[in-house]
Amino acid sequence: MSKTRISANLKGNMGFEMNLNGHKLITDASEDIGGNNLGPRPRQLLLAGLIGCTGIDVMSILKKMKVQIDDCSIQVEADNTEGHPRVYENIHLSYIFRGKDLSRKSLERAVALSQDKYCGVSAMLKKATSITYDIIIKNDNS
Repeated sequence: MSKTRISANLKGNMGFEMNLNGHKLITDASEDIGGNNLGPRPRQLLLAGLIGCTGIDVMSILKKMKVQIDDCSIQVEADNTEGHPRVYENIHLSYIFRGKDLSRKSLERAVALSQDKYCGVSAMLKKATSITYDIIIKNDNS
């Protein structure tokens, strides 16, 4: 079984510089609770990880399906849980695809496979909250 190893060293009042397989990442707290605003909050990284994980999955699936995409962007919105503003709930992803003659059916299939089968971040977050999504297609038929 392989293991993931991440190390973190204190950087500033409440920030940590992490080493993820040779890549550096700084996380921090906001100034109002004693941080220095050196980097994103750890919980924000959960949402960024969700976008990265599902985005890579979707593009890989579309490549295998031989679907040509000019551009894909993903936006995420999440509510802060009432009574616990540091927890997210009701996560919603918007997938925006650009290309020529894009098939909604193919895009929906790729996103559904990512969300239901492949994206590990989605699987973990779904244990705590709901994740919904929509697909926006911008065909370039010029």
